[in-house]
Amino acid sequence: MKLQDVILKAMAKKISWMAAAEIAGVTDRTMRRIRQRYQEFGYNGLFDQRRGKRSVHRVPVETAERVLALYQEKYFDLNVRHFCEKLRDEHAMQLSYTWVYQALVGADLVQQRRKRAPHRRRRPRRPLAGMLLHIDGSKHRWLNDERWYDLIVILDDATSEIYYAQLVEEESTRTVMAGLREVIETKGLFCALYSDRGSHFFVTRKEGEKVDKSRLTQVGRAMKELGIQMIAAYSPQARGRSERSFGTWQGRLPQELRLGGITTIEAANQFLRAEYIPQFNRQFQVTAAEKGTAFRKTSRSDLNWVFTVQTERVVAKDNTVAIGSRDWQIDKTQFRHTLAGSTVTIHEHLDGTVSIRYGPHVVGRYSSEGEKLGSTKRQPPRRGKGGSMEAGENQKQVSTGFHTPLEISQQTRDSHFPTAPTTSVPSKEKLRSKAAA
Repeated sequence: MKLQDVILKAMAKKISWMAAAEIAGVTDRTMRRIRQRYQEFGYNGLFDQRRGKRSVHRVPVETAERVLALYQEKYFDLNVRHFCEKLRDEHAMQLSYTWVYQALVGADLVQQRRKRAPHRRRRPRRPLAGMLLHIDGSKHRWLNDERWYDLIVILDDATSEIYYAQLVEEESTRTVMAGLREVIETKGLFCALYSDRGSHFFVTRKEGEKVDKSRLTQVGRAMKELGIQMIAAYSPQARGRSERSFGTWQGRLPQELRLGGITTIEAANQFLRAEYIPQFNRQFQVTAAEKGTAFRKTSRSDLNWVFTVQTERVVAKDNTVAIGSRDWQIDKTQFRHTLAGSTVTIHEHLDGTVSIRYGPHVVGRYSSEGEKLGSTKRQPPRRGKGGSMEAGENQKQVSTGFHTPLEISQQTRDSHFPTAPTTSVPSKEKLRSKAAA
């Protein structure tokens, strides 16, 4: 019906035939054939003329049944290619390999072959350090016993230099954030981060599908605030540089820990920072293709707020918010009589403390056990106009310290309100003396 409407508009010269062909999604030559069939046969001429006709290449049902019977009774252990040759030489059946394979798969007599792996090309290194960083975790028995730990490593794509390595109980959002924050504080901001599709990096609606870039994880939100691009790898081969690096780690680090008599995770992390990482970089680090660096020093002082697990909550009528099974009481603030019904952001810091913020104001600070910490009048660093937390780096920061009130008497202070009297007002003593007189 849509095709008929397009043809009628073209015949009425409301649109050109070239435009009609473009709308129908066919070539101009095909559109001329369709117009001719419509003029000769009307509406029925628009349908595919092959409808209801048997294909000249269709194999008879009797032949198909005989092929399946031969394979089940006599050639059950032959592969498909060998079976096709037997059909041609022994039984005079000229059947294509594709038809025989599809028939056997449809009858569940052979398993469908796996899709051939795509041809991969080696990806060249980035020319400058800081352009692309790899982050990944490897679970292994690093301490040469029954305990399994995750080793989180951050390395540079251009030089294979290790910037961060830490043994943790399990790779998670907080452990990943701790590593990224340390790299940014020591080296600076980088351009892009390459990782797998773990749940703490990306949101994937269904296993094996592409990541949903419209939904950010906590790590994704932090990287977006810092202007760092996140790249997802869809196969281990895509992260071959970091995967090969982990092969070297697993072949050397457990032995080094055994020779050093290290059996605790704390001592292992201290050994990594003090001795192993510098030694690893001296031996396996390569020179970048170009001189210079893509790292840029950050002037942001709010990394403690960026690298937090953030959750929004609505304040209840009793000025409490719920985090899990625990209620947190918000004290009275000076800028608003109550926060009931307002939306606040709960920041779970990497050290376990919890802060509750309403806009730029911190209205509650608590320890990991729920105990209140210090005063809540101090505000986080402000950026931009109106105290908004912007992502800019070169804006003047507002002081967050306490301000000492000026010792100015009320009598000598100038009033700037339009309703303030402009003439001198007699004091109370003068009024009393006049009244007594």
